[in-house]
Amino acid sequence: MTIPRIFDAPRKSFFLLGPRGVGKSTYLRLAFPDAHVVNLLAEDTYQRLLANPGLLAAELRAVPGDRWVVLDEIQRMPALLNEVHRFIEERRLRFVLCGSSARKLKRAGVNLLAGRALNRAMHPFTPEELGERFALHDALQHGLLPIVWDSEDRAETLVAYTQMYLKEEVQAEALVRNLPGFARFLPVAALFHGQTLNVTNIAREAQVARTTVTGYLEILEETLLGFQLPAYETRLRVRERKLPKWYWCDPGVVRAMKRVTTPPSPEERGALFEGLIAQLIRAYTDYRDLCDECFYWSTAAQTRTEVDFLLKRAGEFVAVEVKSGGTFAESWCKGLRALAALPGLCRRLVVYPEGPELRTADGIEILPFSRFSNLLAADALWP
Repeated sequence: MTIPRIFDAPRKSFFLLGPRGVGKSTYLRLAFPDAHVVNLLAEDTYQRLLANPGLLAAELRAVPGDRWVVLDEIQRMPALLNEVHRFIEERRLRFVLCGSSARKLKRAGVNLLAGRALNRAMHPFTPEELGERFALHDALQHGLLPIVWDSEDRAETLVAYTQMYLKEEVQAEALVRNLPGFARFLPVAALFHGQTLNVTNIAREAQVARTTVTGYLEILEETLLGFQLPAYETRLRVRERKLPKWYWCDPGVVRAMKRVTTPPSPEERGALFEGLIAQLIRAYTDYRDLCDECFYWSTAAQTRTEVDFLLKRAGEFVAVEVKSGGTFAESWCKGLRALAALPGLCRRLVVYPEGPELRTADGIEILPFSRFSNLLAADALWP
């Protein structure tokens, strides 16, 4: 059964990027059924165009002007963007340039298409898309990637996903020289899900150089498997800058990289739940402009008072604290209360897995995950 996505395609040419298994090709097949498709994942097509890139021009000349053209896995041959550029200009063809890695595209000069092709992202499923089929415990254990969700054996598919990523994304595209070192790095980086990004500690645990870890993290970001959340800084003195936090794009991917398939432990659930919220904020920002910027907030390092997410839009802020416990405790509000004097702060929320909706005497809202998810779906997070 096909699950409709909340992604809205632009009317002009665009890049559609997202991690492997996120459902880009399926979406495009349904949204653009009459498009002319050039699938670079098909080895015969790839080899033919690799030997003679000019063949694409002959193919595009035969495409009627009112049809879309889908170039799937465009990162495999970034040089084709020259022909795309030419046919956008000369014939006004509209393209969907689909891929699972921004790394080679950036290096090959995607700026050739600046202003001629928009940048869009596709994310794992949201609760809104899954509706009644969504279950939080399943999302935390197996994640929300369509390739996993549609599988009869989700745990087995997650294990295979790690190998597919290493083989098809990293090794095949020659993104790293030391594949064993990168394979050691992945489970270590998974342990830092939802934590401040300490490159030195990761390097020590993975037994690789610090500069190598920096490059590996860039690969995860550019293959769209992970992202950094910056700290909110009121002053820009370099010595006061805080480390960013690191998140993977999906709870199931985190657990796959750690090579864990059993149900999440109580200790594991906190980071997985926080990461799910981080990913949903990111998805709704890309899909529906939820916020202009997103940060985490903390006081001086020695006090360890934090707020997980600080969303900014048009000069106003919404603060979100995430807790994985089952019963509300006043201590959950410590960070939100420390942040209360921030100019422009218009709403303070605590999100927890399930339970009653509450409000403290000083206006902090305590919301179960389902209510928070509904606010995102209705674009009602901002008062």
